[in-house]
Amino acid sequence: MKIGFGADGNAVAFKDELKKYAADLGYDVTDYGVFADQPADYPSIAFTVAEAIKKEEIQRGILCCGTGIGMAIAANKVPGIRAAQLTDVYSAERAQLSNNAQIATFGAFVQGIDSAKLLLKEYLSHSFEAGTRSERKIDQISEYEQKHESSEEV
Repeated sequence: MKIGFGADGNAVAFKDELKKYAADLGYDVTDYGVFADQPADYPSIAFTVAEAIKKEEIQRGILCCGTGIGMAIAANKVPGIRAAQLTDVYSAERAQLSNNAQIATFGAFVQGIDSAKLLLKEYLSHSFEAGTRSERKIDQISEYEQKHESSEEV
């Protein structure tokens, strides 16, 4: 599985550690930036990773900022993308099994790297299973999104 990583200036070192861990687990990783501890706004990074998923360049995304909240909000603005902020093992599992979230977000200021690695491993170890009752709910979200996307004025 190919995983894309991204971070704002607040979480570069955090992202780099998670990226190395994912590579050590055997995943193919791509870094979408930022690459140095410099100021960078999270929306552009979140949009870039989310669009890479839509283009099928990567299968999953990992986004890091100070809290993980901003990255989740921004990534979820890209039609067809579901991003989930991971804070505990159960949510990391359910992000995939119940919600088919293509992106997981982490907060460098609010979680330790060891717990983030545990959550990353849990999230990446699961895949959404078609035909479950959760699929009906994901379909409802997608239908709503498509209906409202097509009705927006340009």
